[in-house]
Amino acid sequence: MSSAVPVLVRPAEVAAEPAVPLAIPVPRPAVPAGLTRAARTTAATLIRITKPLLAFALLLSAWELAPRFGLVDEVFLPPFSVVVQAFAELAANGQLGEHVSASLTRSITGFSIALVIAVPVGIAIAWYKPVSDFLNPVLELFRNTAALALLPVFVLILGIGETSKIALIGYATFFPILLNTITGVRTVDPLLVKSAVSLGFSPLRLFQKVILPAAIPSIFTGIRMAAAGSILVLIAAEMVGARAGLGYLITAAQQNFQIPQMYAGIVAISLIGLGFNFALVALERRLSRWRTSPTDA
Repeated sequence: MSSAVPVLVRPAEVAAEPAVPLAIPVPRPAVPAGLTRAARTTAATLIRITKPLLAFALLLSAWELAPRFGLVDEVFLPPFSVVVQAFAELAANGQLGEHVSASLTRSITGFSIALVIAVPVGIAIAWYKPVSDFLNPVLELFRNTAALALLPVFVLILGIGETSKIALIGYATFFPILLNTITGVRTVDPLLVKSAVSLGFSPLRLFQKVILPAAIPSIFTGIRMAAAGSILVLIAAEMVGARAGLGYLITAAQQNFQIPQMYAGIVAISLIGLGFNFALVALERRLSRWRTSPTDA
């Protein structure tokens, strides 16, 4: 018969365990999620703006320093500060505003006419095969004919005034918009079209809700190309038989050996082109907000 004998342990025999300090968590200040996201967005915006500004600063610095250090002839390439001074003088005496107004009127008019015609024609060609078979041969013929090569023809038929210049701009900007509209409509995902048809969409609603939104990025690519082309063709047209416009300003300054004013006109053209592109990019983003950007994925 066994009996349990209690074992007595003296306190001195118990191994003393080291005291572990308790870690008291320190509460961190709560940062609102919206504030964190706003900070990230602000930082990304600053980086996106700083990079092109840095590139422009380097370019303008090279332009300013190259003539002053004798790397190029200062007579034919004045420093950028001299060009800015000539630009300010032209703006102050009203000449620059007059030439810019004339050029913008011609460019926007011709561009708008091309836009109104090219988008519906491009949609019809892409959506209806009989229309494509009928118009494609003629369009291919004119598409491969350079606009500037037809400048004498436009002048002979329409005269040396505003009509020939606007028509030439419309001709030059028509085809980039047309071709990108055709590409945008034809490359719409067939699954989207089939899904819309299976849901009972009418042809008009299918075009309004599926085809056109999906084709907008491609259409705007053509519009941006056409906007840049309209400025280039306009300058060439204004160099022939014009009394106002940036093309006329550049030609007259070059003939009178007013080189800073010539470069001031070129800078004005660049600024107008940048303004057109910025406005079109902003409009495209507004019309295609449904698209998921890489940063949102």
